[in-house]
This record gives sequence, C-alpha cells and structure tokens, in this order.
Amino acid sequence: MANREGKVYVFDHPLIQHKTALMRDVNTSVKEFRELATEVAMLMGFEATRDLPLEEVDIETPMCKTTVKMLEGEDIALVPNAKVGHVGLYRDPDTHLPVEYYCKLPTDIEKRKIFAVDPMLATGGSAIAAIDSIKSRGGHDIAFLCLIAAPEGIDALHKAHPDIDIYIAAKDERLNEN
Repeated sequence: MANREGKVYVFDHPLIQHKTALMRDVNTSVKEFRELATEVAMLMGFEATRDLPLEEVDIETPMCKTTVKMLEGEDIALVPNAKVGHVGLYRDPDTHLPVEYYCKLPTDIEKRKIFAVDPMLATGGSAIAAIDSIKSRGGHDIAFLCLIAAPEGIDALHKAHPDIDIYIAAKDERLNEN
C-alpha cells in the first residue's frame, strides 16, 4: 500500500447517532447498552467496509449461470470466516502507559485489511500501542473503529499513525479529568 494520509470519519448516519445516544444515556440498562453497542458496531462496520474491492466471479444459481461481484481476496469482518486477532493491553498503574500482555494475529496479516476496534479512544495511548503491535508484525492496511472518541485521542492517533483511517460513532468535546 502506498503511503497515504488517513482520514477521520465521524458518522452522521441517523441510526448510528440515535443508537449511540441511547447507549450513552445513564438510564440505559447494561443489557440494552450491550445490544446497542453491538448494533452500532455492525452499522459502523457496514460503513467502514464501503470501499472494499470487488471482483467479478462466475457462479451457477438455481436458475442459470451468472456473473456476480464478490469481495476480492481474503474474507474480512462481517463475513463469517473472517480471521480475528487479539492484542491485549493494560495500563501500567505507575506510568499510565499501555503494556502489551498478549498478541495473537493471523499469520498472513500482511495480506489483509485490518480493522482494529476499541470501544473508546480517549488519550490514544492504547490504540497507538495496539497499532504499533500490528504494524510490527507486518500489518499495514489498517483502519481503527471506536464508538466514542475525544479530540485528544484522535489527534494523538492520527499523529502516531497518519496512514490509517479512523471511524468514530460519536466525538466528545474533550477529555474530562479522568
């Protein structure tokens, strides 16, 4: 992939905005929160995969042979046989910096479109560390998706990894004291 400037997308789709608002409401139960988070993540994934390359493939339907469009290359997110990797991080209580304790990624990561997901992008430290980990293992075609983001985290992640696209369901005004 050629060096390119990543973009930041804050979704304005009405369903994403509505479900994110419900999810953030203090009166929303834990069960409802989880259901809404799953729905928002699915909608975000649908939008974030909009530009995936397609290829024409000949198939046989029950009625006839035809040419259809299918995803080019390997299966990805929202596809049942997508490969999933995990990067485990925790925040050091003294330094407040992320520490990697686990990483298991597909062996052919350099061939794949990677969607790194995290519920929240606050300071950006964990997201930067996770993407550092993915890149150090050969991943390069990476997008980052989160439900909620603060401007400080967006700026830090974009500065550390200017080549990745960042997809956000809701952008807060700023970080609070916590």
